[in-house]
Amino acid sequence: MIFTHDAEHALATVVDLINTGPEASGEERLADLGALRAFVDRNRFSDVHQLTERDLERVRDLRTRFHAVFTAPDVQAAVRLINEIIGEVRTTPHLTDHDGYDWHVHFFAPGAPMDEHLAADCGMALAYVVAAGELERLRTCEAPDCSRVLVDLSRNRCRRYCDSRTCGNRMHVAAYRARQREAAAH
Repeated sequence: MIFTHDAEHALATVVDLINTGPEASGEERLADLGALRAFVDRNRFSDVHQLTERDLERVRDLRTRFHAVFTAPDVQAAVRLINEIIGEVRTTPHLTDHDGYDWHVHFFAPGAPMDEHLAADCGMALAYVVAAGELERLRTCEAPDCSRVLVDLSRNRCRRYCDSRTCGNRMHVAAYRARQREAAAH
């Protein structure tokens, strides 16, 4: 494990956010405020109260910008995108130990709107990935019919699929069947 628990949580959150979009999932999974609330609850955000249509619009815009980081052609492009994201929000780093979690750092200002919360914490987590020289850990699933993103936190950087139970298993079965067909043909 190369990142702190809160950085890994923010990375998982940004992956979940990107994968709610039509570019990744083929459908809009943040279609309304109820879907945004489900996202907030699923990712155990603190200090998020009333959500508005403006929050939904801004989070969708931020999702597109985060997706661009994962598909950036090189480190310089990723750095530019990340710096733009975190440069637009009020970052107020502070230690907190809420909801049963030990001390960790939040970068968003208390009471910040949802998009600033995401931009600050997730943007900083992405900045840590790049600063550690680990941009290649930000990937798109290698299954040919999948566009979801993932963060490869495996020790040997070998994770290829967004979900080993779906895409990974499907691709392994396909490879096995191809080997079986080839063996039967000879």
